[in-house]
Amino acid sequence: MTRTTPSEWFWWDRLWLPRPVTWADLQDSEGRVYACVSHLYIILPVAVLLLGLRTFYERLIAVPLAEALGVKDKIRKRASHNPILEIYYNTHSKHPTQADIKGVCKRLGWSERQVERWFRRRRNQDRPGLLKKFKEASWRFAFYLCSSFGGVLALHDKPWFYDLREVWAGFPKQSLLDSQYWYYIIEMSFYGSLLFSVAADVKRKDFKEQLVHHWATLTLLSFSWCANYIRIGTLVMLVHDTSDVLLESAKMFNYAGWETTCNSIFVVFALVFMVTRLIIFPFWLIHCTWVYPLDQFEPFFGYYFFNVMLVVLLLLHVFWASLILRMVKKFIFGKLKCDERSDEEEDEEGSEEDYTHTYSNGSGNGLSNGH
Repeated sequence: MTRTTPSEWFWWDRLWLPRPVTWADLQDSEGRVYACVSHLYIILPVAVLLLGLRTFYERLIAVPLAEALGVKDKIRKRASHNPILEIYYNTHSKHPTQADIKGVCKRLGWSERQVERWFRRRRNQDRPGLLKKFKEASWRFAFYLCSSFGGVLALHDKPWFYDLREVWAGFPKQSLLDSQYWYYIIEMSFYGSLLFSVAADVKRKDFKEQLVHHWATLTLLSFSWCANYIRIGTLVMLVHDTSDVLLESAKMFNYAGWETTCNSIFVVFALVFMVTRLIIFPFWLIHCTWVYPLDQFEPFFGYYFFNVMLVVLLLLHVFWASLILRMVKKFIFGKLKCDERSDEEEDEEGSEEDYTHTYSNGSGNGLSNGH
């Protein structure tokens, strides 16, 4: 009895391809080229190149653009050097409880208001400035704009762009096109670069959801490449990039203080997001991957896996749609002042209400116990 290796099991035909197709059927021949996993090795160096390109873009284009739009970092007062408070801030909590504040007041001889002010200033020091946020949004805007334009160029003359049943014509024996190759490689490299830079980029309230999104996207694109789901993959990428162009441009104008322009673009973004992510994506694209393939072959593992990953993305869209609707509500009632996902800078003095809310959640033992 032949022992199956993990690699052989992983690449078992029945996991990736419908019956009776095998990997042998997808070997390059007679002028036909098929996607294969070795094509994806270039993603890592291209992702590194994109990181380098991003550095040059931010310095040579984003910074001058920020200056032209009037984007400036606020001058922040730095927290005074204090080893006791610094140790607590780095090892225990950036938001001390009221009990901890009282404990450190006794040790330092400070008033509660002085300690609270120190922690506010220290937290503000760690928050990214407007210029950093603008540069990041500007880079993503430039990429999504180019990606969307490239996607339209790659798809506008393809029959499956207009008739989704053509997505499965001849599947999986569909020859790889040059436009599909570069569209996939650049898109996957971009998301790879975002994972590489995640530690340095601006962290928002949906940080975990963003990580899940990047990993789900890379997993989905990698699987669709290897299983030759490339036609539907290009359509999914185009649908996602379209609204991101508007989101990043709205953020750029928000950081520049162009409130009217920002709000106008945000309204358009909200409409485009709802249409592309909550209507076209589930009712056109997921319907295309869930229903149409069954006309040609029996369900197999790859069929279920691909659709499950699409549903994961859909759930993330629903989560972000709730944030967008919350912002729309505030916009309508004149209370929208920032991105719901942003960690906004705190006022220098704060208010008594803020103190009560921030420091009354439980009794701590860090500072008050001499740590």
